[in-house]
Amino acid sequence: MKLILASGNVDKQTELTRIFDSHSLIFGPEIGNVSMPKESALTYLENALIKARAFLGHADGNPIIADDSGISVPALGGAPGVFSARYGSDKTGRQLNARERNELLLENMVELTGSERRAFFVCSMVLLVDEYRFFTAQEIFEGLVAARPSGEGGFGYDPVFFVPGAGCTVSELDAAGKDRISHRGRAGRRIEAILESLHAEP
Repeated sequence: MKLILASGNVDKQTELTRIFDSHSLIFGPEIGNVSMPKESALTYLENALIKARAFLGHADGNPIIADDSGISVPALGGAPGVFSARYGSDKTGRQLNARERNELLLENMVELTGSERRAFFVCSMVLLVDEYRFFTAQEIFEGLVAARPSGEGGFGYDPVFFVPGAGCTVSELDAAGKDRISHRGRAGRRIEAILESLHAEP
């Protein structure tokens, strides 16, 4: 099945290509006359829907998949949360890169120890079939914020997200290992099951 992926994030494209490996993905930037919309909502789900709906008139009847994700630290009041990709930009006046965002998160948690460093990733994924028909899956991935970055794989906050069960950060997992336990992998499998049920419809 052809799926439209409403994302311009190359790293997400790579992960979702693996997760939906039985489908043919068409990436947002490959569709002309559509620009990625501003993620202006205050929830992951609303932002995912904003992205999916931006491609509704350009999908040629193909289902659209979009996701919004981030990391939350309860001890920081849930921050960075839905603002994960923009973390720190309100103070610097510019978009920080991934390394800078990780450094800022570690700086803001320097006094926290043990269970205070608990964190979780969130992924809200939307499957938009048409204007009034869509399905959602929201999953989490729990762990701890490490004392320092480690590993070369993954992207975003992966180098500072420690997985106790694996004994390493997400960046130190291989791709298959990450997809098996991650928030995006879990949400993707939920959406995949829905796609299979839609394919079986008369």
